[in-house]
Parts: sequence; C-alpha cells; structure tokens
Amino acid sequence: MNAARALISLLFIVAMAWLWYPYFMKSTDNGVAQQDHIATPDYIATGLSQTSYNDQGELSHTVYAEEMELYQELGFTHFTKPVFTLYGETENWQVNADEATLYNNNILILENNVTATNLKEGAMIEKVSAEAIQVDIDSQRMESEQAVVLSGPNMKITGQGLKADLNTEIVELTEHTRTIYYDQ
Repeated sequence: MNAARALISLLFIVAMAWLWYPYFMKSTDNGVAQQDHIATPDYIATGLSQTSYNDQGELSHTVYAEEMELYQELGFTHFTKPVFTLYGETENWQVNADEATLYNNNILILENNVTATNLKEGAMIEKVSAEAIQVDIDSQRMESEQAVVLSGPNMKITGQGLKADLNTEIVELTEHTRTIYYDQ
C-alpha cells in the first residue's frame, strides 16, 4: 500500500510539474515582452502635417515633422526635425529644432538647434535661439536653462536662462551676459 501511495504521489507531482512548467516559463518571458512592447512606438508617421485646436475650437498649433513616433502608454510623442507654429491671442510664433517631445499635458520640449521666430512684423524680439527650450502650448510660455540668444531688428542679447510669455512678448533672462545694439 505504501508503494502504491508513493507511486500515485510521484505521478501527481510529475503531472503538476508538467502542467505548471509552461506557466512559470511564460511569466519570465512575458516581463521582457511587456518592456519591449512599452518601448516600441504605437505608430510612426513620416512627413507629418498636423493641426490642433484648443477646447474653444480655436487654432492652437500646427506641426510639420520629418518623423513622428507616438508612445501612447508612456504619454508622449517624439518628433524629428519638427516645425511648430503656435497661435496665440496676439502673437504667433514658429519654433523648430532637431528633436522635440510633446507630452500629454501639452508641454513641448525642443532640443538641439532650437529657434523660435516671432511671426509678427516689426516685433522687438524676432528670434530666440538655444540648445533646449520648453514650451507650454496652453499658456504660451517658454522657458530655458541653457544659453540663449535674443535677436531683433536693431539688437542682439545673450544670456543664460530664459522665461518668456509669447503672447505679451515679455522676456526675462535669468542671467544677462551681453547686449549689442546695431545702428538704425
């Protein structure tokens, strides 16, 4: 009787191990597959042209980019060679860079060769240049902690760090380094 019980117990253990083995092996592979899935964009668009509107139905911004990668689960969109045109109440700005990341809360981070151009003719500040700029699309505010260059029709200002309201054209340099005025 003991030999029969031992044989049945052994048979039961082997059957359970055989049934549960794929489950244990699958769970370790599933974690790797899940990480790979999250790091892969949901879709990629090339030659992107997109227009976005705010909650009131007014034109908010347009974007053109060589390539766009959407990471839905991670909550951001990555752009290669983007050109964003931001439409404000009184001012319109065009911002371009080598790379940009747009988050779900409408925070845009532009990196590498960033240029923001004021589309209003005769504006005091025509262009802002830096290596990295962060733009809040909803409030039309721009910030940078990098070295920045502001240029206008008769001046060039360099500094470190920037806070700007694109609607009112109020710009504050965190650290002013140099101003050059040109002959008028």
